[in-house]
Amino acid sequence: MSSKNCKNKKIVFYRRDFSGGVFVYDEKTVAVVVKAYNEETQIRLVLDMMPNFVDRIVVVNDGSKDATPLVVAEYIARGCESNILIEINEEKIDEKNPYHYALKALKEMRDFEEQFYPVSDIYNDNNSDRIVLINQENSGAGAAVATGYKWCREHRIDCAVVMDGDGQMDPSELQGIVTPIINNGVDYVKGNRLIHPASRLIIPKIRFLGNSILSLLTKIASGYWDVSDTQTGYTAISLNALDRLSLHDIYRSYGYPNDILVKLNMAYCTIREVPIKPVYRIGEQSKMKIGRLIPRVSWLLLKSFFKRIFWKYLVRDFHPLSLFYFVGLALGIWNIYFFGRIITNLFIRGTPVPQGVYMIFVLFSLFSFQSIGFAMWMDIHDNQRLYK
Repeated sequence: MSSKNCKNKKIVFYRRDFSGGVFVYDEKTVAVVVKAYNEETQIRLVLDMMPNFVDRIVVVNDGSKDATPLVVAEYIARGCESNILIEINEEKIDEKNPYHYALKALKEMRDFEEQFYPVSDIYNDNNSDRIVLINQENSGAGAAVATGYKWCREHRIDCAVVMDGDGQMDPSELQGIVTPIINNGVDYVKGNRLIHPASRLIIPKIRFLGNSILSLLTKIASGYWDVSDTQTGYTAISLNALDRLSLHDIYRSYGYPNDILVKLNMAYCTIREVPIKPVYRIGEQSKMKIGRLIPRVSWLLLKSFFKRIFWKYLVRDFHPLSLFYFVGLALGIWNIYFFGRIITNLFIRGTPVPQGVYMIFVLFSLFSFQSIGFAMWMDIHDNQRLYK
């Protein structure tokens, strides 16, 4: 590798210390997963601005049609990230140890799951280079994140951050994203742009509205009732959480942040939100279509809601809220029949509605709203333990 442009540059990744010991950790690794699709004009900015405390930068090129992979490869070839000693703490399994049977079974399951990941190849992957470039077939934003997470899990990275390759995430806020995981043992940290004073001024109105709708639906589906701005991709996740998730099953498109939240809740992972600034107009080109995103993610969240309630509150650990949800939804669905009869009699046939139909409709409506309300209250109360 040529080392021109890098003269006298020294990068140290151990014994990192920030401002008066506020952010201190030894032998803890931090990796940033940069998902990139057609970001040849922006990817250099992201790499140049990456803080020095980041041990590994895992660029996942999701089948870009432009020169994105060539730009990253050229950046690596400049030699600025070479000669870095990084210790990888690999998970070892003793075949003869009977107490490692569960670890062996888990490894076999993950080997089987390999077939469900996008086809990919690694441009460089050794312990002396800071930047790793993974080229995979175009599979979607969520699939790129899953590939990056998989690499981090296999290399036992303590904290994995997700950033976009378009430069919309301010690297100066990275410290605030990773600190709760490194110092406080939180499993998942996500940024929140909506609480920033300039959010309504900066974020396009259609995106602000779409984000608000999906955030409300995600609260119900995921059980993390206190989170908002669920569409932000600026997040950090612990190795503990990576070990608990089925990474190959992460939703492959732009609904992946919502899907991950549901999966984290089902795995009893702790969470925290930190304020971040909204970043727009820096040359990025959005590939997200809100009109298509909302219906698709809404359907995903509907399925995820029932899956979470069934597995978390009925199969794994029974909770009365599952019955309240079931009764409330069943009465609501059954009540559609009586509502239809009322509409038919009043507006189609022009005949009086039987008093009994009115009574049943009112009672079913009351009981349905009451049951669902009780279930939501219990869900909110039960998940308070996951905020850290």
